[in-house]
Amino acid sequence: MTFLPVVARELRIAARRRSTYWLRSGAALVVLVIAAWFFLVAQNEPAHRISMVLFGLLTGGAGLYCLFSGIRYTADCLSEEKREGTLGLLFLTDLKGYDVVFGKLVANSLSSLYGVLAVVPMLALPLLLGGVTPGEFGRMALVTLNTLFFSLTAGICVSSLCRSARHAMGMTLLLILLLAAVLPAFGAWLAFVAQARQVPVAFLMPSPGFSYVLAFDQAYKSLGPSAFWWSLLLIHGMGWLFLTLASVIAPRTWQDRPAGTQQLRWKERLRGWSYGNSAERAAFRRRLLDKNAFFWLVSRARLKPVLVWVVLALLAGGWAWGLAKYRHEWLNSFIYLTTGILLNLLMKGWVASETGRQFAEDRTHGALELLLSTPLTVREILRGQLLALKHQFLGPVILVLVAFFIFMLAGTSEMTVQEDRVSWVLFWMALMGLMIADLAGLYWAGMWQGLTAKNPNRATSASLARILVLPWIAFAAVSLVLSLVSLNRDVDLGPRFFLALWVGLGLAADLGFGAWSRHKLLTEFRIAAAHRYAPGQGFWKRLFGSGQATAAGMPPVIKKPG
Repeated sequence: MTFLPVVARELRIAARRRSTYWLRSGAALVVLVIAAWFFLVAQNEPAHRISMVLFGLLTGGAGLYCLFSGIRYTADCLSEEKREGTLGLLFLTDLKGYDVVFGKLVANSLSSLYGVLAVVPMLALPLLLGGVTPGEFGRMALVTLNTLFFSLTAGICVSSLCRSARHAMGMTLLLILLLAAVLPAFGAWLAFVAQARQVPVAFLMPSPGFSYVLAFDQAYKSLGPSAFWWSLLLIHGMGWLFLTLASVIAPRTWQDRPAGTQQLRWKERLRGWSYGNSAERAAFRRRLLDKNAFFWLVSRARLKPVLVWVVLALLAGGWAWGLAKYRHEWLNSFIYLTTGILLNLLMKGWVASETGRQFAEDRTHGALELLLSTPLTVREILRGQLLALKHQFLGPVILVLVAFFIFMLAGTSEMTVQEDRVSWVLFWMALMGLMIADLAGLYWAGMWQGLTAKNPNRATSASLARILVLPWIAFAAVSLVLSLVSLNRDVDLGPRFFLALWVGLGLAADLGFGAWSRHKLLTEFRIAAAHRYAPGQGFWKRLFGSGQATAAGMPPVIKKPG
């Protein structure tokens, strides 16, 4: 028998896939565009300073992508097979647990691996400018690949335990954050309480962020080479531990086994916490059914809105800890700006994940077709989804906007130049306005992608790419062209022009994709819900296809005359 036959098959399939080549070329092209844009923007700075900032920017972005790749690519690979009942078929053959786990790992991580392999050589661009040493480049390449391996294996290990896609992705995120952020933060808290000068290294070693920091020459020399290499080996060893656990767990968890008494008791307790007792469920059902039936269907889990408030409370606690430790030094424009951007991305990403998830799951299970056989109209279903999103996110979004307004006032009070004050106020006003517009665009785009994407993860990625990523790509391209045009001309566009450009491109994406998705939802909702197993069309066919051809490879609707 061939060693790792599933891996060999997936490698042959990936070698014939067009997306394999497009992804590698696209990733390298994005890095080249970012580098060219940064060179032109900072052309008056010293070469070594440009190279260091560019190296940190590129490696930081690549590291974050690798750290959270497991959530996107492997967290739902085995759990999806369990839900569809196909994982057990693999174990009816001579395949072992490691055959299936390694095969699923290769099948679901080749795209991310090829993208990273295309980006790593591009990280040597700052090396040519002289501000980055070969040792830094080599260590950073190892950290990037090691972080990707750690994240992907963590995702597949969690996936071997879970059956629900939501639980698998959530537990993968918690596991990654536990090792990458919570343990170092706990060590920092212990050092603060004990009034120690340094954080205990044992709390930092499992964090990929610690190995990333040590990859730079200054930290590498100050803390010693052994700290970097031990951290790298520990993280790599945890990846192999995750793979081993997944290989042992997967053959033992694919069966539907009856739950024991203790397990049933815990399930009932969790169900009571989430949905309430029978009287509470009945009252909640009567109250929501009077408004909208789909609203009740989506909003039955009471813990979903509570979870948003819990996350915001944890972030507020971390912010309060920073204020208590650093006091007045914590209150500066950099902290305000960083906190605002993180809150902005958190709320948009969370809304995008919730918007199309219900449609994607119902379409996969066939429940959406049953729902459309009821007297509910398409507009009532869309309105119910809007009410559910308001029930979950309206209060937190208002609180985030209030925090943005406070940050705007606090930053203005510490500025002495009137021009800086005006620019600061304009930025925060633009951020608040664009956040509201992006949430509206994500509402429409997320629902349509939930109807047409293969799974909820791809629906979330597709809606975020259209509403958030594409405007930034357009912004970088336009800025690059303007920088090239202004090389031979004495033209100073200023930060307000680029702020207006950023807002304009963001609003254009919101209006364009939002209006298009709304039109598709109102005209082709039932068609998209019925075609669950239709093959997907290519990009160019979707772009230049006939107006009646729907997404997800569905044929055009031909109406009979009369």
